[in-house]
Amino acid sequence: MNITLYIVGFVLFGAYCCFMAWSISYGNRKQSQTNNYANLSDPLDTDGMGNVSRSSDDIEERNSS
Repeated sequence: MNITLYIVGFVLFGAYCCFMAWSISYGNRKQSQTNNYANLSDPLDTDGMGNVSRSSDDIEERNSS
Protein backbone atom coordinates (compact mmCIF):
# COMPACT_ATOMS: atom_id res chain seq x y z
CA MET A 1 0.00 0.00 0.00
CA ASN A 2 2.79 2.41 0.85
CA ILE A 3 4.64 1.95 -2.47
CA THR A 4 1.35 2.42 -4.34
CA LEU A 5 0.93 5.89 -2.87
CA TYR A 6 4.44 6.84 -3.98
CA ILE A 7 3.76 5.60 -7.51
CA VAL A 8 0.44 7.46 -7.72
CA GLY A 9 2.09 10.60 -6.37
CA PHE A 10 4.93 10.33 -8.87
CA VAL A 11 2.51 9.91 -11.77
CA LEU A 12 0.46 12.92 -10.66
CA PHE A 13 3.58 15.03 -10.16
CA GLY A 14 4.91 14.01 -13.59
CA ALA A 15 1.62 14.93 -15.24
CA TYR A 16 1.63 18.28 -13.42
CA CYS A 17 5.17 19.02 -14.62
CA CYS A 18 4.31 18.12 -18.22
CA PHE A 19 1.21 20.32 -18.26
CA MET A 20 3.10 23.17 -16.60
CA ALA A 21 5.86 23.02 -19.23
CA TRP A 22 3.25 22.91 -22.01
CA SER A 23 1.41 25.90 -20.51
CA ILE A 24 4.59 27.97 -20.29
CA SER A 25 5.57 27.06 -23.84
CA TYR A 26 2.10 27.85 -25.19
CA GLY A 27 1.97 31.18 -23.32
CA ASN A 28 5.37 32.25 -24.66
CA ARG A 29 4.38 31.33 -28.21
CA LYS A 30 1.08 33.19 -27.95
CA GLN A 31 2.73 36.26 -26.43
CA SER A 32 5.37 36.44 -29.15
CA GLN A 33 2.63 36.30 -31.80
CA THR A 34 0.57 39.10 -30.27
CA ASN A 35 3.34 41.47 -29.10
CA ASN A 36 4.98 42.21 -32.43
CA TYR A 37 4.12 45.89 -32.01
CA ALA A 38 6.56 46.22 -29.10
CA ASN A 39 9.55 46.13 -31.45
CA LEU A 40 8.33 49.02 -33.59
CA SER A 41 9.90 52.43 -33.11
CA ASP A 42 7.73 55.45 -32.46
CA PRO A 43 8.43 58.21 -35.01
CA LEU A 44 6.48 60.77 -32.96
CA ASP A 45 7.90 60.31 -29.46
CA THR A 46 7.00 63.67 -27.94
CA ASP A 47 6.77 62.61 -24.30
CA GLY A 48 10.12 60.79 -24.10
CA MET A 49 8.53 57.63 -22.74
CA GLY A 50 8.75 55.58 -25.94
CA ASN A 51 6.00 53.01 -26.42
CA VAL A 52 5.45 52.66 -22.67
CA SER A 53 2.98 55.52 -22.48
CA ARG A 54 0.98 54.41 -25.51
CA SER A 55 -1.79 51.86 -25.37
CA SER A 56 -1.80 48.91 -27.75
CA ASP A 57 -4.97 50.28 -29.39
CA ASP A 58 -3.10 53.42 -30.51
CA ILE A 59 -0.29 51.39 -32.02
CA GLU A 60 -2.60 48.94 -33.79
CA GLU A 61 -4.67 51.82 -35.15
CA ARG A 62 -1.53 53.52 -36.47
CA ASN A 63 -0.29 50.29 -38.08
CA SER A 64 -3.61 49.60 -39.82
CA SER A 65 -3.56 53.01 -41.54
